[in-house]
Amino acid sequence: MSGSHRVFYALWPDGGVARQFEETGGQAQQTLGGRRMRLETLHLTLAFVGGVAPERLKALADIAAAIRLPRFMLRFNRLECVRRKRIAWAAAEAPQELHNLVSALQAGLKATDFRTEGQPFAAHVTLLRNARCEAGACGAGLNIEWPLMDPQT
Repeated sequence: MSGSHRVFYALWPDGGVARQFEETGGQAQQTLGGRRMRLETLHLTLAFVGGVAPERLKALADIAAAIRLPRFMLRFNRLECVRRKRIAWAAAEAPQELHNLVSALQAGLKATDFRTEGQPFAAHVTLLRNARCEAGACGAGLNIEWPLMDPQT
């Protein structure tokens, strides 16, 4: 789509949490190879929308503005490798608050006729691309805590 913007909703960690992800990516790269994600690109995607015409961007902003982000803690407890995509990511056990947030975004997108991915939500932060994801290469334990606070409080 010419003139469109590639859009997704995401949560971006603060500097301290982002550095923990970056350090974990560096350690994983020693085993798995691949290309590390840059510190400023580390995020947790909530919903991928895709190409959006500029005149529809306000509708996307309105969807996000209507959702209140509750306080909750994300705990990333394992490193996973997705062989088919050749990526390694930090995976979290998604609390109900996160599922509610994703559901609210999906409902808002559907109500305003935006198309979204049909894949189930997986709470993760991508650390490596083009990783060698051989059997048994991942599964390492992590302990990264990411507190999420309502920006309006």
